[in-house]
Amino acid sequence: MKNVNKLALVLSLGALLPVVASAKTLEQSYIDACKKGPDIPVPIAVVSPEVTGYDIGQSVKVEFVVDTTGRTTDISIKSASDRGFAAAVIAAVKEWRFSPALHNGTPVATKVVLPVRVIETPKSSNMLALN
Repeated sequence: MKNVNKLALVLSLGALLPVVASAKTLEQSYIDACKKGPDIPVPIAVVSPEVTGYDIGQSVKVEFVVDTTGRTTDISIKSASDRGFAAAVIAAVKEWRFSPALHNGTPVATKVVLPVRVIETPKSSNMLALN
């Protein structure tokens, strides 16, 4: 791998709560709320992990690389409260797509560390996984 930048993406759940009640999906709300800039990978498509059967508050810390095409690679779990939930997060992250980070206008691979936890959605009482 040529140039790998390290980046930790953290999104406060509080930033999403006002938009949860809107017509947007949580996934779209997450994308809209993410920090954007040429030096970081910007999510353009995310899939929530399947969290049925997991307790609210369970979490994992996932690490992956966004390659120069915007795909996720080298996905690993750094910490997890449940192995099954960790596997669900890995399966979802494999489907995520990004606009890759740029360095001097050229796409570069970037390492991302992201916490993901199970929350209850206020509108439907369904559970979703967000960071």
